[in-house]
Amino acid sequence: MARNAKAAGSSAGTIKVKQIGSVIGCTDSQRATVRGLGLRRMHQVVERKDTPEVRGMVKAIPHLVTIVE
Repeated sequence: MARNAKAAGSSAGTIKVKQIGSVIGCTDSQRATVRGLGLRRMHQVVERKDTPEVRGMVKAIPHLVTIVE
């Protein structure tokens, strides 16, 4: 029973971020933010901890990334 609770709790507190826009033509700081999130290519989805820092990075580049459920 503890194993199931641990598995269910591991996904809690995370968000999935998907790159929807290209970094071609973006500023260096926007490009660095995308790389800081761990995204390398279009339509790639990464799972990150739901922290204020990650939320701020996503909010800084809303035209390049989206949060998927």
